[in-house]
Amino acid sequence: MVKGITYDFGPQKKLFHLITKGAGGEQVSTEILLSQLKAVFFVKSLEGRKGPPSVKGLLEEEEKVETGGARKFKITFFDGETLLGATHGYNPEREGFFIAPLEKDSNNLRIFVILGAVRQVETVK
Repeated sequence: MVKGITYDFGPQKKLFHLITKGAGGEQVSTEILLSQLKAVFFVKSLEGRKGPPSVKGLLEEEEKVETGGARKFKITFFDGETLLGATHGYNPEREGFFIAPLEKDSNNLRIFVILGAVRQVETVK
């Protein structure tokens, strides 16, 4: 996992540049190929959230996140990790798609899922 900032990410592009801090505090730009990733996480904070993900809002109907008509999916990657999210843009013909997390207190704003790293995409009700 690499944390940084990008200004040139695009879902149709094959690569983007990630800006990180070097050992001396200087900015370092690294070319990132989408084909080498499983997902790109757009987050609220690079520090992240401590502790395991909350299932509150996923299991209790009155606590669920509004999805605005987007379809809900469970994405299972080849490494066994799973994500739950909602999207209007899933198309198995594309190289990837954005999802919004279903977890209310997630540090993730949205996630770009690379379909080449996905074992299974399931619709969730």
